[in-house]
Amino acid sequence: MVTVLVISIIVILIVLALSVLTIGKGYSYKHTVDPIDPLPEDEGKKEEPEK
Repeated sequence: MVTVLVISIIVILIVLALSVLTIGKGYSYKHTVDPIDPLPEDEGKKEEPEK
């Protein structure tokens, strides 16, 4: 019975350590945003409604 308890605690500690490492690695990730490409001249103009 003691053996099962010790193995269970070891597995729980390993899972907890891996979770903390994964979360820490996720928070330290440097996110970047791609720049917006300018629209070509003919696509950038909207047609004005006729009056």
